[in-house]
Amino acid sequence: MKFLHKFKAILILGRISNLPTVWSNCIAAYILSEGGLSETVEIEKFILLNLGATFLYLGGMFLNDAFDANFDRKHRLDRPIPSGIVSVNLVIFLGVVFMLAGLFCVIWINTSALVFVLCLAGSIIWYNYVHKNITWSPLIMGLCRLFLYLLAGAISFNSVDISVLIGGLMLWGYIVGLSNIAKNEATGGRINSWPCWLLLLPVVYAFSLLIFFSSDFSISVGLIFSLIIYLIWIIRSLLYSLYSKSPDYGKTVSGLLAGIVLFDLVLIAINGSQFFIIFILFFTLSLLFQRYIPAT
Repeated sequence: MKFLHKFKAILILGRISNLPTVWSNCIAAYILSEGGLSETVEIEKFILLNLGATFLYLGGMFLNDAFDANFDRKHRLDRPIPSGIVSVNLVIFLGVVFMLAGLFCVIWINTSALVFVLCLAGSIIWYNYVHKNITWSPLIMGLCRLFLYLLAGAISFNSVDISVLIGGLMLWGYIVGLSNIAKNEATGGRINSWPCWLLLLPVVYAFSLLIFFSSDFSISVGLIFSLIIYLIWIIRSLLYSLYSKSPDYGKTVSGLLAGIVLFDLVLIAINGSQFFIIFILFFTLSLLFQRYIPAT
């Protein structure tokens, strides 16, 4: 029984319910960059990309709890460290091991991968170190997903396609909007509503393409489907906090975290890709994981 408690604590520390969103980011950026999977070397790079992203994510989550140990002892006694299930030293050790494993997976692939994975790892550590002490930490959190997108997009061709860069910048905005709410989850209080408008960036992007590049861009059935699902889910998630007498920031943040997959779905639909089922499966998997392991 003690082993099971520790095992569940490890899953909670890693916030594994969000892993489908990491894989979704990798696949979306890879598709946007027109990366192939026809040759063995391409498949190997793609597998290592997802392994590296997984390890870096887990490392970042473990270190997040290690850095937040004192805060959690005051505000989140149910977390694994303040509850006494695991020690700070063990969490730091595992966090460092995961971070190094993530770097090792992709650092050798090409020059761009080297640059972006170091920027990603640096952003993760920077965020964990300062996020409780500054008000603009959501900007740093956004960098983590931005550099993940750029890393995934650069794996095949050692360069970043413009669609990947635009997608990464919009994802940065999405994470800023999400993190703005997440900062208040443990302590409560009012939130700034204006960053939430950043969650609509992919919708604005789709309609901008239709208006200004109508000769080269058309709205497909798949894109309409993706936009509808995305908007419904974002609005549903925000209603728990923005227009409720008893705000539930946890439900909003968990919903928006799962919504990262729908963000990717919209982008690949804009790009004309037909891989919808993959992202619907990841979205479903994220929601399923959240039933057993908290997303935050």
